[in-house]
Amino acid sequence: MSVTLSENTPLLVQYREIKSRHRDAILFFRMGDFYEMFFDDAELASRVLSITLTSRGDGVPLAGVPVKAAAEYLKQLVSHGHRVAICEQVEDPRKAKGLVRREVVETVTPGAQFEEGWVAGGRNNWIVAVNTGRLDGSTAGRLETVLPSGLAAIDLTTGEFVLESVPAGGLEEAIGRLRPAELVLPADDELALESAPMRTARERWEFDPELAREELARRFQLTTLDGLGVGAGDGAAVGAAGALLRYLGDLQPGGLPHLARPSIRRSDRFLWIDEMTRRNLELTEPLRPGTKGVTVLEVLDRTLTPMGARLLRSWLLSPLCSPVEIAERLDAVEAAVRDAARRASVREALDGVRDLERLAGRAAASRATPRELAALRDSFLRLPQVGEGIRGLIGTARLLAQLDEEFDSLADLAEALSAGLSDRPPALLADGGVIRPGYDPELDEIRALRDGGKQYIAAIQQRERERSGIPSLKIGYNKVFGYYIEVTHAHTAKIPPDFERRQTLATAERYVTPELKEYEAKVLGAEERMAAREAELFDVLRRGVGAAIARIQQTARVLARLDVWTTLAEVASASRYVRPAVSAAFELELIASRHPVIERMMPRESFMPNDVAFDPAARVQLVTGPNMAGKSTILRQIGLSVILAQMGSFVPCDAASIGVVDRLFTRVGASDNLARGQSTFMVEMSETSAILHNATARSLVLLDEIGRGTSTYDGVAIAWAVTEFLHDTVGCKTMFATHYHELMQLPEQLQHARNLNVAVRESGGKVVFLHRLEPGGTDRSYGIHVAELAGLPRGVVARANVVLRTLEGDHRVAEGPAARDPDPGQLALFAEAPPNPALAELQAMNLDAMTPLEALNRLSGLQKVARRQGDKEAK
Repeated sequence: MSVTLSENTPLLVQYREIKSRHRDAILFFRMGDFYEMFFDDAELASRVLSITLTSRGDGVPLAGVPVKAAAEYLKQLVSHGHRVAICEQVEDPRKAKGLVRREVVETVTPGAQFEEGWVAGGRNNWIVAVNTGRLDGSTAGRLETVLPSGLAAIDLTTGEFVLESVPAGGLEEAIGRLRPAELVLPADDELALESAPMRTARERWEFDPELAREELARRFQLTTLDGLGVGAGDGAAVGAAGALLRYLGDLQPGGLPHLARPSIRRSDRFLWIDEMTRRNLELTEPLRPGTKGVTVLEVLDRTLTPMGARLLRSWLLSPLCSPVEIAERLDAVEAAVRDAARRASVREALDGVRDLERLAGRAAASRATPRELAALRDSFLRLPQVGEGIRGLIGTARLLAQLDEEFDSLADLAEALSAGLSDRPPALLADGGVIRPGYDPELDEIRALRDGGKQYIAAIQQRERERSGIPSLKIGYNKVFGYYIEVTHAHTAKIPPDFERRQTLATAERYVTPELKEYEAKVLGAEERMAAREAELFDVLRRGVGAAIARIQQTARVLARLDVWTTLAEVASASRYVRPAVSAAFELELIASRHPVIERMMPRESFMPNDVAFDPAARVQLVTGPNMAGKSTILRQIGLSVILAQMGSFVPCDAASIGVVDRLFTRVGASDNLARGQSTFMVEMSETSAILHNATARSLVLLDEIGRGTSTYDGVAIAWAVTEFLHDTVGCKTMFATHYHELMQLPEQLQHARNLNVAVRESGGKVVFLHRLEPGGTDRSYGIHVAELAGLPRGVVARANVVLRTLEGDHRVAEGPAARDPDPGQLALFAEAPPNPALAELQAMNLDAMTPLEALNRLSGLQKVARRQGDKEAK
């Protein structure tokens, strides 16, 4: 849109006043059919969006995007971490006196967005407020404080609302689990996190728990928060909720009608899985970004609905700790495993159910399009079949019976939408044809008038052809000139006198008549009235869905759980998983356990399963073995079996008995954090420290190669001390894979430690990896063999074997195959020892030809030689 601006024009004064209240956002300033941006906003948007930067009038920078295409430009800006304030014209420009009034109707941020398709259906888009519980900035900058912490998380796309009181040391774990798109923090707090979501600072007073209690009670029409499960120790979480609601109120002036009542997450109900462990086990994200098919979630996720996909992800990241609750989930999965026919019926009904939570949320916020309401209608029509499937599966599973009680088929909404919406409504209301014929008599009457007017215009065309004698005469329409009669220049002489010229073309003239004008007014008036009536009727249907948002959200939660349980049953049946026996005991036993991801990548039956057993007598297990033997895989599959079992899934084993663990730690692989100035070894030690400080007697610790990043003796010492600490002080289940063969001596000193090894077979100078875990230790790592497999030159491999044999024999490096002059500036790694006559004589002995007396005499002589040699060295 072409505009002329001056620093003092009323338009720019209005812009500056609105921008002053939204300094941290790009302002989309509505001007007719465009959103315009000025000054710094225009320059920033032109760079991010690759749109033209212009200037009008006195050189004010200007950039704009069409309103019809604004959604895609908004998405780009938000994905780059910007917030955008949408400033609309809030009065009809045709009726405005002077400057059109404008207001910001919404601010879009990474954590506050409603548009369909902007967020992946299989994951939540959390915006999280964090409250350390302090009322001043005395300890700002620390990740944790001695005072209670809490957080509040809202997914605006679904309406989910969660409060969580965070135990000491748990803030980073909670934020890593939620992976928020945006963090809301007190202005004096700076959390040091590896992830970098958008951060929004709010005043400290906004996090006050008492103010927040009043806000929550008022919003959800409660006299007390006790009914929500909020306790005395949840003050920090409640304060975070208050600040988050106040912030979202600023972003969404129209309100949040779809926001559900908050649920309380108690951390002691769930297995603690920190960021390091989530990353090492590749639960939801691959270690190498962009790699496909390597995460546990990808193996499990056969869900059919977006609600189910989000819930499966949540359960995988938050397994349970209660054996009773876990068993109830397993009962539901087992019921679906046993009845394949009914499971298939349920999954067939679920297939095609759209994202009820997000679509209903958009309807409640008056954002749903005709096509989105139709998607809700089509989903509601599938629900009766889903209900039948639930009742057929129940059996003895209490949770399935609970689903049946909570299930609402939403038949009234399905009936209302089916009656009102056309079979295939357009994407936009303005396109027309949204309401079904016969639904509203008034709309049908207007449509008849419109259609009748069009028929009459066709009759006019025929009459004018006959009256004028021009057979090629035709009546057309465009938005600029309305209806017109078009006659080619060849017939100009036949034009009747009442034809009024409207437009001249290269080959024809366009005319109107009084009769055509009259009927044009009737037809166009009918179009406008029809559009207005359709909008009115559609709004009634949409508000009806919005009014039932709580019912729809409840049914969506039912469908999500049903989807997850039938999905886990589908995976268990297809992949030969078994139901684990879960208890509060210490023992953990896996028979023929497998890695759920790796086994899927290998030919069927080629993965080597392994048995694992922990009990109080063997709670610390030291695993030695060669590189590439599979030690890390065994560690990971133990951790994954525990996670799967405690989330309520069957596990990839022949049999499993699992005593629930409260915290799972895996330290597998090496990485650095150069951005924070931390070496690989520093990261390793930091992660190990976190394990030793947070593990309890009920935890499971899986360690791989602690102490590698320093000297051998330092590394052995650290690994030794860490193992002793876990054995003596913590007392938890621990498996430690190592190449430090010195650690095999530990079971001689530690009562509850055992040695294991991953077996290999040597044949004909070749090494065969058996990938089988066996009792006992090993003193070989076969690293040179692995180097050979990796393609090192043969000469390098041969020389390495020579050096290895020498080091293993007398701890010195052998002379190379060709004599080399030493580099005078290079210090030798190993000092060359002088020849030892006693050793030379000992090597030359033929013990088989000696009598016992001769052997004693020779031994006495060697002792004298050795003593003389020692005396010389001492001098």
